[in-house]
Amino acid sequence: MSVVQHVYIETFGCQMNRSDSEHLLGLLEEIGYQPTSDIKAADLMILNTCAIRGGAEDKVYSYLGAWQKVKSKRPGTLIAVGGCVAQDTAAALVKRAPGVDIVFGTHNLHRLPELIALTKETGAAVVEVMQEPVDDLPETPVLRLNSVSAWVSIILGCNYNCTYCIVPYVRGRERSRQPQSIIQEVEKLAEAGFKDVTLLGQNVTAYGHDLEPRIHLGHLLMQLGVQDKIKRLRFITSHPRDLSTEIIDTVATTATACEYFHLPIQSGADNILRRMARGYSVDFYRRLVDEIRQRIPQAAITTDLIVGFPGETDAEFMDTVSFVEEIGFDSCNTAAYSPRPHTPASNWDQQVPAAVSSERLRYLNSVVTEVAHRRNKELVGRTAEVLVEGRSVRNPDRLTGRTRTNKVVNFPGPEQLVGSIVDVRIEAANAWALRGDLI
Repeated sequence: MSVVQHVYIETFGCQMNRSDSEHLLGLLEEIGYQPTSDIKAADLMILNTCAIRGGAEDKVYSYLGAWQKVKSKRPGTLIAVGGCVAQDTAAALVKRAPGVDIVFGTHNLHRLPELIALTKETGAAVVEVMQEPVDDLPETPVLRLNSVSAWVSIILGCNYNCTYCIVPYVRGRERSRQPQSIIQEVEKLAEAGFKDVTLLGQNVTAYGHDLEPRIHLGHLLMQLGVQDKIKRLRFITSHPRDLSTEIIDTVATTATACEYFHLPIQSGADNILRRMARGYSVDFYRRLVDEIRQRIPQAAITTDLIVGFPGETDAEFMDTVSFVEEIGFDSCNTAAYSPRPHTPASNWDQQVPAAVSSERLRYLNSVVTEVAHRRNKELVGRTAEVLVEGRSVRNPDRLTGRTRTNKVVNFPGPEQLVGSIVDVRIEAANAWALRGDLI
């Protein structure tokens, strides 16, 4: 009888990384590893890293320093590092953190079981980072950490070359999955009882442009929409240039497609958008939002914003603040610009001082919070259709779930409602969540 081994995984970054971690757990389950939330009980510790922001590497080495102490008390325990930092640093990571046993990149996570076997056999650290994905990337098993909602990757990589972004370097060019493969995965999720599926991609709205015959995201949404057990379909993250009228129309006419668009603008100043190489203007984005709201008045629109980009003036920063107020975003992910390796902007003059960026970020966040609160208060007194996801972490006496527009709702109710869709009357709101009562 084989001894069960345990794996502990820590995931930094976006939903794509979290989805990758679920695939890693699926692969490891096939070779006898069970997940654990107790790092001290782990036979294998995995750090799935993100390189999108500055300080990412420092965070990685800080974690690895602490993990080395855990490893020293459990002879035979392995440490593996994957994700974008691993893709970027490769063998240099082992030199800086000698306790690491395995380094694998973004293109070869399917190889982790073989890499584990190799390091156990040789007793030496193994580094395998592919510069490009294999031509016939294998489907990998998934161990879902949620029984209600699931992520499904439909396109990998990004063909844009935004001057601040490391993603194309560490994730490669865009590669769409075949629609039939995606449909089969979603059908299996439906059979397993999942109700909510989010389609993932670094640029999800570019889906299908590289397939033959060429299709677009709207075609896939329509095909998935016939699956009646999946009640909700979402997609993230979009690029404004690729969110076509056809995709918007599909969301408007497909019952399971949720009225939610995450549409990063990054800046509200045309000059900064040009320097970022985003490929659109503020007015283009404004007209795109108008089109969404004309077709889907109840749609929620969220965005990403960067402050302190090289050369950003006070006036250009205030353009971003004004644009947040004008559009009335439901929420915003905000960050101060940080130079990333392999990106043009990291070498430019006119780098904004950190103190200035921090103050701009603080002020922007205050406006973002005010606008989001105002948007949420509009829902007080209304009834929302909520998919119940589980118990609230902050208040275990309440259930928590999401509306079709991806707003968090907390309300009292019995455990057996998890996984069901219920009507909740909204009684109160803050900038981050709604509170209500079952009807």
